[in-house]
Amino acid sequence: MNTRDLTECCVRRRGLAKLWRFCGCLLLCCASALPAAAAESVQSLQLPSAVENQSVRLLDPDAGKLHVICFLGTECPLARLYGPRLSALDAELRDRGVRVLGVNSNRQDSLQEVREYVDRYGISFPMAKDYDGAAATLLGATRTPEVFVLDSTGEIRYQGRIDDQYRPGISRPVATRSELREAIDDLLADRPVAMPRTTAVGCIIGQSRPLADEGSITFCKQVSRVLQQHCVECHRTGEIGPFALTDYDEVVGWADMSLEVIDQGRMPPWHANPEYGDFLGARQMPAGDKQILRDWVDQGMPYGNANDLPEPLPPRGAWGLGTPDLVFAMNDKPYRVPAEGTVEYQYFVVDSGFTEDQWIQAAEVIPGDRSVVHHAIIFVRPPDGQRQRGVNWLTAYVPGQRIAEYPPGLARRVPAGSKFVFQMHYTPNGSEVDDLTKVGIKLADPATVTNEVFTVAAIDQEFEIPPRAANHPVQIKPGGLPKTGQLLAVAPHMHLRGKAFRLEGRIAGQQKTLLDVPAYDFNWQHSYAFANPIDLSTVDDLTGTVWFDNSKDNLVNPDPSQYVSWGDQTWEEMALAFFEVCQPLDAEKDGRAKKKGKAKASPDKNVAADAATQRVNDFVSDFFQQMDTDGDGKVAREETPMAFSRYGFRKFDRDGDSILTRQEIEQAAKQRFGL
Repeated sequence: MNTRDLTECCVRRRGLAKLWRFCGCLLLCCASALPAAAAESVQSLQLPSAVENQSVRLLDPDAGKLHVICFLGTECPLARLYGPRLSALDAELRDRGVRVLGVNSNRQDSLQEVREYVDRYGISFPMAKDYDGAAATLLGATRTPEVFVLDSTGEIRYQGRIDDQYRPGISRPVATRSELREAIDDLLADRPVAMPRTTAVGCIIGQSRPLADEGSITFCKQVSRVLQQHCVECHRTGEIGPFALTDYDEVVGWADMSLEVIDQGRMPPWHANPEYGDFLGARQMPAGDKQILRDWVDQGMPYGNANDLPEPLPPRGAWGLGTPDLVFAMNDKPYRVPAEGTVEYQYFVVDSGFTEDQWIQAAEVIPGDRSVVHHAIIFVRPPDGQRQRGVNWLTAYVPGQRIAEYPPGLARRVPAGSKFVFQMHYTPNGSEVDDLTKVGIKLADPATVTNEVFTVAAIDQEFEIPPRAANHPVQIKPGGLPKTGQLLAVAPHMHLRGKAFRLEGRIAGQQKTLLDVPAYDFNWQHSYAFANPIDLSTVDDLTGTVWFDNSKDNLVNPDPSQYVSWGDQTWEEMALAFFEVCQPLDAEKDGRAKKKGKAKASPDKNVAADAATQRVNDFVSDFFQQMDTDGDGKVAREETPMAFSRYGFRKFDRDGDSILTRQEIEQAAKQRFGL
């Protein structure tokens, strides 16, 4: 009997299969020996190996005294991260009698794909294909990666995760617990395993289900259309999604996992509360579409009639906005992203070569490798001493974020002599890859531009989050908002402790919630573009509130015991929101003319001017108290926080000498307060 026949034989024995499922339930409660029949099956079961024309035994007592059996998937992001880590464990402990075996039980993964996974991620231990799920059923495996440590008798001594560094959507800088290694160390030292069971996290193993007697929902007629509308944009070949949802076999294999992330609100990625505001490109899956997917899975996931399939989505071109006029690469050579770990923000500066001011109709970022680019932001760095409105934002890339051209008449201005600064945030995917991200720019005819688009910020750099605070609020207000024009979009930004964001405003005398993000996710840096831009002439006040979770319940919290303040790194925090606005080109000039033409100020206006002057004086005093660390009456660039040094210092430093004088700070404060 060959290996495939043996596997099929195991599944055909319905009575034994029921026993195996019962055993799997027992394993959920505690680590224990398998019943005799199941233990015998574990030792006798042979599976096809990733090595051609070879097979491997699930449990081989002659190969070692401890057997580490890990269930892996070729497309599961966590299986990609942990595969190389298991190879390192195998190399270290092989000579001590520890045998590592990888098993793939996903129906959607072919044996050839398993071989490609082995090659790409440098897997050193044997990998087997569990075609019919017999091995997963025997041991009670439900996730990838999920690991079992068996002794030579077949007793399960440990079951669960490898360590606590990675979870779906969550990545710690380092693991705080390595339960698999701890269990192995205990067993090699003949000690009881201190923690014999942990909860495995990762992707649900994709297995088939029996077809229902009657099923009205099919892949071809309904499910394929739901997926096209909500998922395929990212989950197709060449996009950020780790697997495609275009083919029936793939969809069936990922069906249970897809339902889980949809029910948890993780997919489609969208975090705005639908009760407040209408936004362009909102990714909210209607309840009816969710129910179609649930019913289809419950009915056994029937295929249906191929004649009912919709036309495939057209392939995405190299540039979503069409061929750009100009393309700038972030560097002259790719950046090598490591296989694992935390990569701090990387910055690359590129000369635009502009000899005259340019108006930008649209800008799009194309990652060199979408699998590792978490997000990218492109800033404009004007020549030294030249002023530019707002925070010098050009464009950004976020997985799944749609980029659109500005409406006719709207454009961003980039001064002559400017440089582009690429801020790159990478997330390793288990193998070293090279990235060379680019930005493409479409130019606008200056004669057609009637409104300038620019970005202002609401920011607080003086907050301090107490240790273990679970819901710490910080209020922020945008500075430099024009009194005419439109508010186009808002993009909140926090780091790992970011919990929620809300923007409230007094519009035409009425208090309104404009945007509510109750569950902020650092993994998705959304820009929320208003379907109906807000007329700034009706805005009396805008206030943003960010909330931080510095408690132990925040699974990505680097350290709940620390006070946390402003900083660029992910273990620090930011209380920040970007506001994209547009203003008619002649509005500022008209405003200055009206100001000059006003009559002599009344006593009431003199009082207001005195109050404004006091605000400037208070700002300057506070600035020196916080920044002038050596007390010499000047503020050097190196005395300021990293983020201010990179993004704010240039606006204050009028003469470009990297030293801020009292006069320069006063001038910046007057501009900030509209004096």
